[in-house]
Amino acid sequence: MIPSDHFVRFYNEVFKELDTLGGLSKYYHEISKLQEKHCLENFQKNGLQGVYNYYVQVKHDENCIMDIELEKHCLTLRMNVCPSLSKAMDNDAGASPLYCNHCPGWVLPLYTKAGLYNVYDKMGQTNPQCCEYVYDDLKLAKEKYDQLSKTKPSDEILKNW
Repeated sequence: MIPSDHFVRFYNEVFKELDTLGGLSKYYHEISKLQEKHCLENFQKNGLQGVYNYYVQVKHDENCIMDIELEKHCLTLRMNVCPSLSKAMDNDAGASPLYCNHCPGWVLPLYTKAGLYNVYDKMGQTNPQCCEYVYDDLKLAKEKYDQLSKTKPSDEILKNW
């Protein structure tokens, strides 16, 4: 097994190459299809509670510094220090310009298939933080997107509808 520092550096370089070749979005789509085997049934059956349970386990397994809040129609996940981007930023080759798309790249299609709505605030690539809002109500998701759109560049906010 390779250490996580090496793994992050490796896939950072893979992201750069795939972006150059025009295949990065396709790669993210394939990762999303693989993640369906682990998450889709849970997300469809258990909705936001299933997403919450999944990320509680990720927080533990990946030693992430994140806050997860589950409310009636919204799950908010705040990645306070992304361990992955932190390692990519500490790389003499530099982080891929689209590095922060790797999470929304696979979760947005998965949430769509699960009937959930996501607003993903990447918060910029110079700070290893992001925040995502997962809703089971499209109206609430649109309200959050509209709110963030007033204060953020459009390329920092992603959505799945």
